[in-house]
Amino acid sequence: MSENFNPNSDSKKDRLPPGQKEIEEFPALSKGPVPQWPEDWKLQIFGTVKEEKRFTLSEIKKMPEVLTQRQDFHCVEGWSKLNLEWTGIRFKDLIGRVDVEKEAEHVLFHALDGYTTNLPLEVCLQDDILIAWKLNGEQIPPQHGGRVRTVVESKYAYKSTKWLSEIELLKEHKRGYWERRGYSDSADIWEENRFNK
Repeated sequence: MSENFNPNSDSKKDRLPPGQKEIEEFPALSKGPVPQWPEDWKLQIFGTVKEEKRFTLSEIKKMPEVLTQRQDFHCVEGWSKLNLEWTGIRFKDLIGRVDVEKEAEHVLFHALDGYTTNLPLEVCLQDDILIAWKLNGEQIPPQHGGRVRTVVESKYAYKSTKWLSEIELLKEHKRGYWERRGYSDSADIWEENRFNK
């Protein structure tokens, strides 16, 4: 496993987006209770692909691109937790093992509890989009999305899917759980895109 860290500024002020306040604790928020993790879990990648793929967690952990990144975590409710270390694989490295159709432009992430969130495929191919299973060197606790979750540093945290179960590639845009309830599609932390206007 390689150790790679994002080149975040040393200044906390430069790393806090507008309207955010740094906190010491790391709250665990979700739309409902923690779901049960199936023993036969496999991450399914389907949709606008030439062939669906399924990966066990063991298979993903053995991939050579596994890394650890330091990322800040920004909640739409106005708090930020800085300097979290996530271990996983970049979305772009995992999706590189799938034959994605050229028409694919969007991604819908699915969770075990029925949660979904959407991102443009071009955003998912950035370096800060991780599929992670460790937090600060330990297995991610269930309340924080373990065993496997996504982490998207450049967006508000509702774009980071806990309890990841499926990755769906789409030709057309489709809103996720909170996006259908008025939250911003873009979730840009620096533009303070919290809600649809």
